[in-house]
Amino acid sequence: MIFTSDNAAPAPPEVMEALLRANAGYARSYGADDLTAEVQDRIRRIFAAPEAIVHLVPTGTAANALALASFCAPWSAVFCHTHAHIAEDECGAPEFFSHGAKLVLVPGAHGKMQPDALAQALARTGTGGVHGVQRGMLSLTNVTEAGTVYTATETAALTALARAQRLPCHLDGARFANALIATGATPADLTWRAGIDVLSFGGTKNGLLGVEAVVFFHPEKAWEFELRRKRAGHLVSKSRYLAAQMAAMLTDERWLHWASQANAMAARLAQGLQAAGVTMAHPVQGNILFPHWPLGTSTRLRAAGAMFYDMPAPEGQEGARLVTSWCTSPAEVDAFLSLFTG
Repeated sequence: MIFTSDNAAPAPPEVMEALLRANAGYARSYGADDLTAEVQDRIRRIFAAPEAIVHLVPTGTAANALALASFCAPWSAVFCHTHAHIAEDECGAPEFFSHGAKLVLVPGAHGKMQPDALAQALARTGTGGVHGVQRGMLSLTNVTEAGTVYTATETAALTALARAQRLPCHLDGARFANALIATGATPADLTWRAGIDVLSFGGTKNGLLGVEAVVFFHPEKAWEFELRRKRAGHLVSKSRYLAAQMAAMLTDERWLHWASQANAMAARLAQGLQAAGVTMAHPVQGNILFPHWPLGTSTRLRAAGAMFYDMPAPEGQEGARLVTSWCTSPAEVDAFLSLFTG
């Protein structure tokens, strides 16, 4: 009953088998191998974006921070949600790699930035001349840190405000596959057709050992990204091992099947908890839940072997974060739920 994070899940056997196949013989280094080229072409086809430039990095923080830095000057502002991963969980990496770009936090219920709040933030930024930071970029997250999702229409409404100020738009898609399953949108509709210029396309949280793809839907910043990636120490010499993981995930639509399993188990978990009288802090739309339950429940659950993270909760209750993964099973969910009914 391990619900700490999808990062805690093992890699699927197909990924390990792909690594063994990639390990045969010699291959060109630094992304010049055939497998990396194959993955890049496959991602272009998935997103219906034949001109897109695709680069692989080993971590989500590298994907986000280097993508943002490729578009942002040190004196610019990155508009993101108050609880965005880049704001709360990346140890200042976006600011570091951009040499000082400021994160401007935009509020919104359930982890989703609201258009009115973004419009207000845009209006009050960059008006002080040389004394203040200038408008730089919009960054959204899908699935959000609250486990909710932006639809293509919601994404387009936010990017339209940014584009009215001639700002590029980034999407942190560490759980992008989960967002696709939740919305039923196509990859193109949820990204470049909705105004996204650069995507951090997640693999690690969807079962891989450690690889993310940065997808530039407009190629003009891709060369700068390559230079920044090398300078930051994130250009992997044996790139075929990153590509092998991504290729395994994208084969036969496994990436969607794995995300679908995670989402389905989250829905099963939410339904069972709510039937037992547990409330949710946010709507359950992806593979993350934020339940509130009675005092003492967390200790009892952990004593039975359950693992999860504590979260803030209203007075007189306890809060938790539960995350399901590609390999979460109905039996695991039902065992956890039995602790509320047995």
